[in-house]
Amino acid sequence: MLRVKNLPKLISRKKNTHKGSYGRVLVLAGSPGMTGAAYLCCKAALRSGSGLVTLGIPKSLNFVMETKLTCVMTHPLPETKALTLSNKGREEILKLCEKHDVVALGPGLSQQPETKKLILWMIKTINRSIVIDADGINTLTGNLHILCKIKKNVVLTPHPGEMSRLINLGLAKDVQKKRIDIATKFVKSIHKQLGKERDFILVLKGDKTIVANYNKVYINHTGNPGMATAGAGDVLTGIIVSLIGQGFNVFDASQLGVYIHGLAGDIASKKKGEVSMIASDILDCLPDAFIRYGKERL
Repeated sequence: MLRVKNLPKLISRKKNTHKGSYGRVLVLAGSPGMTGAAYLCCKAALRSGSGLVTLGIPKSLNFVMETKLTCVMTHPLPETKALTLSNKGREEILKLCEKHDVVALGPGLSQQPETKKLILWMIKTINRSIVIDADGINTLTGNLHILCKIKKNVVLTPHPGEMSRLINLGLAKDVQKKRIDIATKFVKSIHKQLGKERDFILVLKGDKTIVANYNKVYINHTGNPGMATAGAGDVLTGIIVSLIGQGFNVFDASQLGVYIHGLAGDIASKKKGEVSMIASDILDCLPDAFIRYGKERL
């Protein structure tokens, strides 16, 4: 397994470009009580350079998100009685995907039974690279075979608790003890069934976040304990999906994404302190993080 240390440079912006030049991102996220997850993910994608971001949201929540996200296009989708995404929206979601370059799936979607069925169907059906987080990961617990049916590349972004449930390994602390070993073995087991045409990336979050695929591993060194706050993972998903949409391959997007995410967290901790910082502080510090990184990589 090759240990990767070098990070990619940011993609330079040319004068003769338009919003489509920097990626069209579709975010499928949100449910009652979890609109913040959708907000943080979409806003992070924009702050990371996406030219256009669309949020697919249960229709009852559309007005709320239109109000919160003035720079994001919203698309109301069919919903269940619990106001979560419904199976009835399958064809509409596929048409949406065709208009976008990459998809983020999972933040705040809920574990409502019908929505879980929809999530599994989307993972194996969507013909775009997908970044799977939160309820997307939770739905894969006991259903890992679905990953072997993906049509394009996939990035999976579990925290240690989600990872322990995925592989049925006790508690989060059990994952923490053997992070690198667990991450590398997991990606190899999935990749054996995928072949060379599709790439599978695991982003195992936590102190020194690990990014791994079948033959490479990157260990991140930015970030701090203040980032252990609700919504921080939604911000990371938005960063990674944005970078994929801009043209980075899924491994480079993931390693650069976790570095920038941690760097923004470090900047936020100096402004707010580790005790008081929240996920939106990380989001607000993304511009400074990208500026600093751009100067470091000249």
